Amino acid sequence: MAPKLLPPKQLQNLRFFITRSLHTSSSSSPSPSSSSISTAAAVSPLNLAEKPEPAFQKPLTAIKDHAKPSSILDFHDHQKLFSNLPSTKLLHASLNIYLASISPMVDFGMWVMNSRLMETDNILRAAMIKIVRHTFFEHFCAGEDVVEAGRCIKKVNESGLRGMLVFAVEYTGDNDACDQNLKGFLDTVQSAMSLPPSSVSSVVVKITAICPSSLLERVSDLLRWQQRYPSFNLPWKQNSFPLFSDSSPLYHTLKKPEPLTPQEEQDLQLGQERLWKLCEKSVQANIPLTVDAEKTAIQPAIDYLTYSAAIKYNKDDNPIVYGTIQAYLKDAKERLLLATKAADKMRVPMGFKVVRGAYMSSESKLASALGYDSPIHNSIQETHACYNDCASFMLEKIANSSDAVILATHNVESGRLAATKALDLGIGKGTPKLEFAQLYGMSDALSFGLSKAGFLVSKYMPYGPVEKVIPYLLRRAEENRGLLSTSSIDKELMRKELKRRLKAAIF
Repeated sequence: MAPKLLPPKQLQNLRFFITRSLHTSSSSSPSPSSSSISTAAAVSPLNLAEKPEPAFQKPLTAIKDHAKPSSILDFHDHQKLFSNLPSTKLLHASLNIYLASISPMVDFGMWVMNSRLMETDNILRAAMIKIVRHTFFEHFCAGEDVVEAGRCIKKVNESGLRGMLVFAVEYTGDNDACDQNLKGFLDTVQSAMSLPPSSVSSVVVKITAICPSSLLERVSDLLRWQQRYPSFNLPWKQNSFPLFSDSSPLYHTLKKPEPLTPQEEQDLQLGQERLWKLCEKSVQANIPLTVDAEKTAIQPAIDYLTYSAAIKYNKDDNPIVYGTIQAYLKDAKERLLLATKAADKMRVPMGFKVVRGAYMSSESKLASALGYDSPIHNSIQETHACYNDCASFMLEKIANSSDAVILATHNVESGRLAATKALDLGIGKGTPKLEFAQLYGMSDALSFGLSKAGFLVSKYMPYGPVEKVIPYLLRRAEENRGLLSTSSIDKELMRKELKRRLKAAIF
């Protein structure tokens, strides 16, 4: 059969980009051989919101093993990996990844977007919004509204993946904004119900979008004080799982906080009711609701609301409400063990999303300013070990219970270890109790590799007006230097596949 030729203009763009990419790659670093991939491939940016990792030596051999077709995750056949992606999409993705890997460009963009020039309507602001919309926004986001997000989900689903649908709002300051955000989340669940069955693996919510962040800080202070002094009474507190371990940081609350005022108690009840309404909608749709983790200063309140909702709505061996564990925290594994033990005792099926973490810079700065050690592991190797331990523990849990887990990672080695253990435990491929996940626009090779191996894989897909999503992109770029550049494995495999398609089109 004769190869299908691309249009002349598209062919010319494709040839130019591949030549430019190969030239840039060879001029900046040695080009990897066809049988190996650079060490950075094993330590790509971490999770749905992860800190990028410095390269370390051990995974190099493991990545070489991945290239072998006999491996569980086969990255050797780039044609098979990207078989569901049209050339235009692959070219667009490669171009955006290349642009995002240019650090001065990202720095300049962040400076402009954070400057006063963006506070009022002007030509520069309009131009920057347009540039962001047609580059990073289109690559890393699912659209500007729920309709566009639905179309994007369908395209992702056609390629064999699923979507975690994320209405990208957070950090609200008043009840009116929280009510408006709740409507957006409810519309998200309603839209997910109308999409092809199982194309949406979960809907994601940030508690800071439906409960004022200042109130979450107050609640967290009170919960920390009660952890320190168990006799301290919190009359508003409902049933929950343990929120702290013996090693959990309590330095955020250095003096006894004042009790919640009647107005604050009422606002807390409103925040809880918003979460309940969203849970009820998710139960109706039978679509899990995943609560994202945030900063440690407010995480106790987030966990409290999440676990209280799980106790109320996770019924009949069907975990609807998922909490999130950030494995870069020193107390992560202990808190996971305590929460799951309590859930087992109460016979509540529980779902967890395991990530590495997204607030490294701000967490370390705050702890240092208060004269305390960082709550984050001292080395990336320790973070890897904690993540893999948490993943292993949850895999053992779901093999023998009705619990569920989302393993969110961009780390190839973590993906390989988890996939191997799942098979060893007899966890069937395609079971809804196990989902792997990566950011939309990131680590496509890992996503497709896991999917081709038979596992359920989702993309974390934020959507919303560009102006609202820009803070999400900026925060990710600022906190996770390198998040907007993908791993070497993606860039290398995309380059090879584009080169193969170009040759097929010409010859």
